[in-house]
Amino acid sequence: MGRAFEVRKVAMQKTAAAKGKLYAKYGKEIYMAAKSGTPDPDTNQSLKRIIEKAKKEQVTADVIKRAIEKAKGGSDENYAEARYEGFGPGNSMIIVECLTDNPNRTIAEVRNCFTKTGGKLGVSGSVMHQFNHYSVLTMPGLTEDEVLEILITNDLDAQEIETDEEGVTVYSDASNFNNIRQAILDVHPDFDFDTEEIMWLPIMETSFDHEEDQDKFDRLISMLDELDDVQNVYHNVSFKE
Repeated sequence: MGRAFEVRKVAMQKTAAAKGKLYAKYGKEIYMAAKSGTPDPDTNQSLKRIIEKAKKEQVTADVIKRAIEKAKGGSDENYAEARYEGFGPGNSMIIVECLTDNPNRTIAEVRNCFTKTGGKLGVSGSVMHQFNHYSVLTMPGLTEDEVLEILITNDLDAQEIETDEEGVTVYSDASNFNNIRQAILDVHPDFDFDTEEIMWLPIMETSFDHEEDQDKFDRLISMLDELDDVQNVYHNVSFKE
C-alpha cells in the first residue's frame, strides 16, 4: 500500500517544531510515565521507551532528568489525555492528541485553529472511524522472512508487512505494539527501530485540487503544532514525494 513514506513523514512532522516545543512534549510524557509507574527506567518499561524515543530526537539529558526528578518530588501536576477530531479544508480529516492540565483551555485553542482555517471541530467518533489505530514498527537491516518468523513464533498477527529500501515495516493493531517490539528485541537485544509508534493511519487518503485548500491545511497543521498541549496530529492528506 506504499504507506511507509507517509508514516515516516508523520514521524518527521513531530520533530519539525522548535526545540522548546519538542522538549515540552517529551517532558510531559516522561513526567507522566515516571509518575504513573516507578521513576526508574530499568523497572518501568513505558518510561524506558519514552526516554529512548526522546534521546533519538535529541532531547537533552537535562530535560529528561528534570522530568524524572519532578515526578520523584511528588509534584501535584497532572496531565490528562485528550483527543479531538475535526474536519479541515477540502476532504481532510484530522485527529489531534493532547496532554493537558486544563481541558477547557485546550479544546478552545484547538477549536480556534480549525475555525481560523475554515475547518470545524467534530464530535467524538466523527472522524476516528475513518482511521485505523495501528502500531507501526520499521526495522532496518532485517528481511521480511526474518520478521515473519519472529511473528509466527510468538503467535503475533500483523495487518500488513511492507518492505522497501528503509527496511521492513509491520502494521498491526495498537494493542500488539509492546508484544511485537519485545519479540524483536528478544532476538535482537540491541535493535534500533527506525520507527516505533502507535499511530492513527487513514483508511482512505485525499489530496487537494485547489492551492487555497492546501494553504489553509498547511496553516491549520502549523497552528496545531504550535499549541503546547498538542502531542500528535494525524490526518488523511497524502504527501507527494
